[in-house]
Amino acid sequence: MNLYRAELRRLGKRRFVRYLVLAALLVLVAVVAGAFLSNEKVDADAVAQAERTAEREFDLAVESAARWQAECERSHASGEPDLNQFPPNCADIPPPTRDMFPAEYYLPPTFVFRDDFPATLYTFTGLLVLVFFVAGASFVGAEWTSGAMMNLLLWRPQRLRVLFTKLAALLTGVLAVSVPAVVLWTVAYWLTALLRGSAEGVTVGAWRSFALTDLRSVALVVAAAAAGFGLASIGRHTALALGGVLGVLVVGQSGLAAIADALQVRYIELWLLPTYWIAWMDSSVEVTDWRACDWRAGCVPPTSELTWLHTGALLVVALALVLGVAAWSMRRRDIS
Repeated sequence: MNLYRAELRRLGKRRFVRYLVLAALLVLVAVVAGAFLSNEKVDADAVAQAERTAEREFDLAVESAARWQAECERSHASGEPDLNQFPPNCADIPPPTRDMFPAEYYLPPTFVFRDDFPATLYTFTGLLVLVFFVAGASFVGAEWTSGAMMNLLLWRPQRLRVLFTKLAALLTGVLAVSVPAVVLWTVAYWLTALLRGSAEGVTVGAWRSFALTDLRSVALVVAAAAAGFGLASIGRHTALALGGVLGVLVVGQSGLAAIADALQVRYIELWLLPTYWIAWMDSSVEVTDWRACDWRAGCVPPTSELTWLHTGALLVVALALVLGVAAWSMRRRDIS
């Protein structure tokens, strides 16, 4: 039997992976449904209603300010003004102006595809990264724990071939789920914009940018699955991968942030993983060296740009290191 097809079948039959992926997809469906139901299209009637609401709120604010000023004047006229509640000069109570109540504040929520869609990919990517990291770790970790890996190596003694065939089968499954999912996610939000929002201003360049972000999203999901697989292979247990990532995210990040702060390093955001996450998803992020300025002198702090290429290079290096150690461990350690 072909080893690759056997591993694909094994991946598909793992109930934990199936239920985990199904639960994630149902959550994504619920998120899209919630966005569809909570938004509505803004037409001329909605704009007119918002204008009336803004005018009404302005009138109420004017009346409230007038009452407040009158109470202030009565308090001062009593000879014992309550300075804890009123200013020394009642004229300092500013009356509201009409521009403080723009009609846009009173419009119903509406989904603007060009402005709002990129933020939805954070939800999509974050959930699938978590799910496929766990699935990748479980796919190989459970086989070490159950002894199935030892039985497989009796049938196919080529250790590295077995390891990387498993990885190839895993990544094939990840792509088979994540690529259609991100396409359907984009289509669902496009329909939400058409039916419950606005699809104006979406140019060819905007579509190209969205497509590249979709690709980066899928690439990050694939990398998460491979990282989970590699870490579980090193420790020969699913828990090592989960514990390792938890340690990096909680203990490691807190420790690095504390060390960077103590050493007063420049661009402290570069020591934090969320910065790289934003750079990857948004294509770039600007970091600021807040320590470089004496604010009393009014200087402008220097900035530096972190792009998705920088993040991608670090991701490739980290992934190569994890998989390299996993391959070395598979080749050198006893199978027992």
